[in-house]
Amino acid sequence: MTARIWIRDLLMGARFAIGGGREGWTRTLLTGVGVGLGAALLLVTASIPNAMAARDARTDARSDATAPTAEAPGRDTLLIAEADTRFHEDEVYGRLLKPEGPDAPLPPGLREFPGDGEMAVSPALNALLKSKDGALLRERLDQRITSVIGDEGLVGPAELLYYAGDGTLKPVDGKVPRVTGFDNSAQPEALDPILTLLILLVFVALLMPVAVFIAAAVRFGGERRDRRLAALRLVGADARMTHRIAAGEALAGALIGLVLGAGFFAAARQSAAGIDLYQVSVFPSDITPAPWLAALVALAVPAAAVMVTLFALRSVVIEPLGVVRTAKPPRRRIVLRLLPPVVGLALLYPMVGQGNESGDFSQWQVIGGVVLLLFGITALLPWLVETVVTRLGGAGSVSWQLAVRRLQLNSGAAARLVNGIGVAVAGAIALQMVFTGVESSYTRNTGADPDRAAINVLVPSSTGAAARSDALAERIGQTKGVAKATSLLMSDAALTPKNPERSVTLTVGSCPALRELATLPSCKDGDTFVLTGGLLPEDDALSWLGRKLYTGRIYGDEGTSPVAWTLPASTKKVASREDPTGVKRSGILATTGAAPRGLASDGFATIYVQLDRSVPDAIEHARTAILKADPMMTPFHVETSVQANRFASIRTGLFVGAACVLLLIGASLLVSQLEQLRERRKLLAALLAFGTRRSTLSLSVLWQTAVPVMLGLFLSTTVGVALGAVLLKMVAVPVAVDWATVAAMTGLGAGVVLLVTLLSLPPLLRMMRPEGLRTE
Repeated sequence: MTARIWIRDLLMGARFAIGGGREGWTRTLLTGVGVGLGAALLLVTASIPNAMAARDARTDARSDATAPTAEAPGRDTLLIAEADTRFHEDEVYGRLLKPEGPDAPLPPGLREFPGDGEMAVSPALNALLKSKDGALLRERLDQRITSVIGDEGLVGPAELLYYAGDGTLKPVDGKVPRVTGFDNSAQPEALDPILTLLILLVFVALLMPVAVFIAAAVRFGGERRDRRLAALRLVGADARMTHRIAAGEALAGALIGLVLGAGFFAAARQSAAGIDLYQVSVFPSDITPAPWLAALVALAVPAAAVMVTLFALRSVVIEPLGVVRTAKPPRRRIVLRLLPPVVGLALLYPMVGQGNESGDFSQWQVIGGVVLLLFGITALLPWLVETVVTRLGGAGSVSWQLAVRRLQLNSGAAARLVNGIGVAVAGAIALQMVFTGVESSYTRNTGADPDRAAINVLVPSSTGAAARSDALAERIGQTKGVAKATSLLMSDAALTPKNPERSVTLTVGSCPALRELATLPSCKDGDTFVLTGGLLPEDDALSWLGRKLYTGRIYGDEGTSPVAWTLPASTKKVASREDPTGVKRSGILATTGAAPRGLASDGFATIYVQLDRSVPDAIEHARTAILKADPMMTPFHVETSVQANRFASIRTGLFVGAACVLLLIGASLLVSQLEQLRERRKLLAALLAFGTRRSTLSLSVLWQTAVPVMLGLFLSTTVGVALGAVLLKMVAVPVAVDWATVAAMTGLGAGVVLLVTLLSLPPLLRMMRPEGLRTE
């Protein structure tokens, strides 16, 4: 019987929601839009695991990292060589191909192999090469484009990728493998506890504002709904029945919101191919939530709508002659509102000092603690707004007095408008504090000097290019935008050949090149030096003065024999100097005239490329010159610091998620603002009819937004800093607050609210018309 009554009253509420004329439809539609925006973002979030799995699967399908190889050419073998490059800040994935048989494995996305001097490109790279912006890259990748790579061969639609045919490729161990297929079976390293914690924090901090906005959306039109329920009491409905009818209205709005959310999600899904955030892009087919997650969203949103509505009505007494809310409500008490953040801190406190030394953090304990702390903002903000506005006097301009009086009458609605932005700002502050605090653990200062060399080019010995390193450096040095290219050849030296117990590095180059590694008081061709103060002790080399050494291939490898060479007794002792990459070398230096003959075939070389910063796009010209000189060379961009890839990926995920949440915040705030203005339309029209100026009413609306926003941002900053401090203690990092970042996060939240307020002014001016007094 009880179930039948609930169903009857819920259906009656749904009929009121969708059958109440234009007024009812407008209210329900606004509720649906607010709920739909949140539901769409939840569905996008639920699609992240599938999207990442699809990207990883396509990456593995074309990978040659652990691909099966063959010793000899055959019908099913393919020579493949890495030829990656960069264009501005974008990575360009490239491979050189030479099929050795009719059944050679074809990379995914290709219909046929590109011929010698031809290449297949991804759609994004094809568009870039044909555009004006890609002119410099077209000079580098000047092969004839014969085909476009299909989606199955791309990590994402915005990926820059090419496969080029090269008939000159020869098999080289470690550099040009001979593969019979594609595969990447290497198991990724497990995440350490701190990185796992960061991922949890990102999801919680980004999804909490979504939940808050959905909860606020289902309460649109609350005042009008309560007056309508009072009329039902007049015709015989009891209090419980009115609550069930109100829940039915909220349920109808939530269900319409789910339908709209599915539409928003479908639209976002279709437009995903054209979005590239922080070099991350996905195909529309990748954005597919797991069925159980989609079902969870479909069930949780309507259930939350009903619970929020019933919770909101607990303090409202709806009588046949009106709503008691119109009288002065009782003061909110702070004691119970402090309970969520206190419990949240109690959950997080046992993990203080754990860091990476005590195993994984308890995931559910972390989620519960962070959620309760952020939820504390929504509990404390109504009390804070009420406490402050009740103490505001009646002095001031007319617009200020109107705003204060409105806030005093209904401070809860003003707080709900700001709750979401407050939770988002608090979460962003806490996350930024943690990322900043642990960044040094995942960032290594290289000590490099990009002014001395912006690019360090590794020239491998296996391809024979090391023997031509001086000529390669000269060719690169003649390129526009390159100030200097310095070549150094390196090999091993030891007292005994074939598996020596001790060895040192022998570095050969011109005097200007050797000065990149050591402080040389004087240098002429034919000189030799022993480095002191490097990473390794120099005792071996100093004791070898005047003795016969063996250089080159000294570790028993098949191939050429070691080269005998005598280290001159007159060799000078010089202090090691940090090279352009920040490394202090050890061992022996020899000028070209003093170096052992025939060493180049067994050594490897490095070329330091210094740029002329006065030339526009100097680094692009240098990259082109390096690729053209020898595509087998590996260029490394000299950076003053290097960040761990996984840490950088998590931070990128935070930026992408924050951008989506920021869009939701702006859209939801605008919907909330329009709903509140719509409810006050008659009041605004009445004030205008009595002679109130439009500018006064507009300023009043601005003040009504500004006061709770300032209070909300103050509270969110306090909670965010407190949460960040606790999290830093958990990861065993000293607590430090970057107030500039805190101010930036707070300013960003205030800027979103200000923009929404300005966008709501045109509808406000349209509502301030005498026609607004009309009643149906």
